[in-house]
Amino acid sequence: MGLFEVSFKVRHDCLFDNLSRKFPSMKMFIWCNSRHDIIEIISEPLDYKNIRKELGNKIMAELTDREKVHLVTKKCSCLQDYSVTYNIEKFNLLQIYPDVIQNGWEFYRVIAFNHDDIKRFFDSLEKKDIEVEVLRKVPLDGFIASSLTLTADALFSDLTEKQINALLEAYSHGYYALPRKADVKTIANKKRVPRTTFEEHLRKAENKLITSLVPYIQLFKKASSEKRERLKIK
Repeated sequence: MGLFEVSFKVRHDCLFDNLSRKFPSMKMFIWCNSRHDIIEIISEPLDYKNIRKELGNKIMAELTDREKVHLVTKKCSCLQDYSVTYNIEKFNLLQIYPDVIQNGWEFYRVIAFNHDDIKRFFDSLEKKDIEVEVLRKVPLDGFIASSLTLTADALFSDLTEKQINALLEAYSHGYYALPRKADVKTIANKKRVPRTTFEEHLRKAENKLITSLVPYIQLFKKASSEKRERLKIK
């Protein structure tokens, strides 16, 4: 029995999809425990006020973190027959969270145990008038962990605000371009900060990023060269 990963997107008439079409600035991430949906929404502040209004009394908790808003629904949507998650479980597929909704599309990743399951799953969605588009289908070759989502938190949570700013400034000035378009001294002068201060923030940021990435690189290195080639999105 060979495992393989399938990435796909769907589009249909439902509350979240309709909201994402109505508010293009919105990007929604969803996790579910079969009782409640935990939703992270990133959007323009003015759009969020209207988004929240349309969600109405379906929300039992609301937490904000700068531009991001976390909501907990009173009841999850995955128990409905039209729910993609409901059908994922029905056809013996393993769902990799989070689901992502943007511009009217829902994006999913699943691990399938055989081709018949995934075929029957897609057939079931199409019978429900759910539009499906497969983005990628690749064998896992036993390295399930290398298919798990690499989150922004895993990479960036240890960075300070000054370190993040230093990275972004360096990138915007072409510091990481080949050939390099600016050096540390030039960027520091433009920002009117001491060169040593800017360089310290930049080096610490780079060091933290590499430290966070190395475990994932080591895991990916264990995969065969054939698998690495298959994982590339052409």
